[in-house]
Amino acid sequence: MFRKCYVLGTGDEWMQDVTPVTLLDQDGIRRALSRIAYEILERSGNLQDLIIIGIRTRGWYLAQRLAARIGDIEGQHMPCQALDVSLFRDDRRSKEGDGRRLLAPAYREDAVMQNDLELARMVDGKRVVLVDDVLFTGRTVRAALDALTHDARPAIIQLAVLVDRGHRELPIRPDYVGKNLPTAKLERVKVLVKEVDGEDAVRLHKVSGAK
Repeated sequence: MFRKCYVLGTGDEWMQDVTPVTLLDQDGIRRALSRIAYEILERSGNLQDLIIIGIRTRGWYLAQRLAARIGDIEGQHMPCQALDVSLFRDDRRSKEGDGRRLLAPAYREDAVMQNDLELARMVDGKRVVLVDDVLFTGRTVRAALDALTHDARPAIIQLAVLVDRGHRELPIRPDYVGKNLPTAKLERVKVLVKEVDGEDAVRLHKVSGAK
């Protein structure tokens, strides 16, 4: 079953399959995260200075699972923290209506700043594994790197993603990948997690008829 869609601002017509293809189910996601956990352990050795950081929203839930898996394997608690990158995104615009991009947070509310400072204390000088659900253009990861280094200086930052779908717009490459997935740029990859969506799955929404 297909529906007709348009690329905004171009008039280009394409067809989106509204019956997505399931690429990973619950067991597939569990195995992918378990494999990443073992790869992290192989590279990291001593876990004393290691912390797992998850990009909200779904990257945070995947990070918690990854940290729990590492903890189960090693028999010790693995620190895990959420990261909100919204203030560091490069698609933020000025509220003045002049179209200016806001590349750094000029103002942070007290509660947000306090949370940022607590996160900075956690990651400063530590080895960080940054976790996200899908790596696409790399812009969300760039925002996360800015957020992590805004008030702190981690010793090293590595990137773990459940799905790498390609089409990078920035020179960013993951260190740990659950599944490499070649895609067309107009296709959509959706990661579902039980905590948000009621189920665990990775689905590909295919397109055809692009012109």
